[in-house]
Amino acid sequence: MSILEMKVPSPGESITEVEIATWLVKDGDYVEKDQPIAEVDSDKATLELPAEQSGIITLKAEEGDVVQVGQVVCLIDMDAAKPEGAAAPVAAEAPKKEEAPKAAEPVKTETPKPAEKPAAPQSYATGAPSPAAKKILDEKGIDAAQVSGQGRDGRITKSDAELAAVPAMGGNSFTATGARSTTTTKLSVLRRKIAQRLVSVKNETAMLTTFNEVDMSEIFRLRKQYKDEFAQKHGVGLGFMSFFTKAVTRALQMYPDVNASIDGDFKINYDFCDISIAVSGPKGLMVPVLRNAENMSFKGIEANIKDLATKVRDGKITVDEMTGGTFTITNGGTFGSMMSTPIINPPQSAILGMHNIIQRPVAVDGQVVIRPMMYVAMSYDHRIIDGKESVGFLVAVKEGIDNPVGILMGGDEKRGLEL
Repeated sequence: MSILEMKVPSPGESITEVEIATWLVKDGDYVEKDQPIAEVDSDKATLELPAEQSGIITLKAEEGDVVQVGQVVCLIDMDAAKPEGAAAPVAAEAPKKEEAPKAAEPVKTETPKPAEKPAAPQSYATGAPSPAAKKILDEKGIDAAQVSGQGRDGRITKSDAELAAVPAMGGNSFTATGARSTTTTKLSVLRRKIAQRLVSVKNETAMLTTFNEVDMSEIFRLRKQYKDEFAQKHGVGLGFMSFFTKAVTRALQMYPDVNASIDGDFKINYDFCDISIAVSGPKGLMVPVLRNAENMSFKGIEANIKDLATKVRDGKITVDEMTGGTFTITNGGTFGSMMSTPIINPPQSAILGMHNIIQRPVAVDGQVVIRPMMYVAMSYDHRIIDGKESVGFLVAVKEGIDNPVGILMGGDEKRGLEL
């Protein structure tokens, strides 16, 4: 018998353990070579584990188990023949499972109904409110006949009146019943790592946030005018993110301290702009990276973002595609956020937060006009970025968004969009 021991491969550098998130096969199943058999969570991504050979599989770990890289998680019997007609026995056994309840049907036992409790004798006090209760019921406009008295002989007490008054005021009665169940779910390795990183950022950085607002009118015009032609020629849509990525890479080159990280007593400056784009996926927020985004065209940015976002949502993103990054852009506006203070993505030193677009009145050349406006926020590590650089950076981003043709496209919108 040839038995293959399948061990957990290393998902990436510095990762020593993973969690079995989901087994895609059952113990005793026949698997084909390269067939996905499990999904494993590391502290950076969710990855599929493919079968290394064909055969009958024996699982050696349970869902939720944390296993070390190199640990055996299943065995594959490579000598086992692929079963044929496996569905037939199941179909044959089906009637037996249905007959079992029928055999048990004649055996019936009836539990005698408990004797009904005789009703409490009525008296003159039954349903009559006490003076204090009557005052409360009169003030709230509640009929005493609608209140159940819990006092002696059924008298309505002050407490009964107060409880009855709660729903009348739009609240909830303290005696109301309803579902009160709770569910406890273990956090995934990825979610636990995210939590750990976010707490460390709050505790270990001097994080501040500065705000501004941008006028999206010109971007709206460009997208409306060229979206069909852009999509037809390049095969991708013309979204907001390419404009913001272009504006950010320009601003990073103007303010290099924002495109830096801190390492102990040293500051590391980067002469390239690797932009992390926050994408919401089924396993949580992921930040795939656009490498050398400063050299990308609008088409290149949109195509790369689409590809990376699809991988995140399909669970196909790799650790390498999320490693690195010198600056992050996150768009809470897609979920309706008007303003927020985004948290820095370590070891980076700054992050730009986009928000929803709202038609608001603004003053332009002394006139009040309605424009599509967006609040933008930049959180930064004050240990290496001063207020002057942070505010200047955000103003530079604003300039690029307010005037994309003149600043981001060199004055030629069609050439800038490669149309």
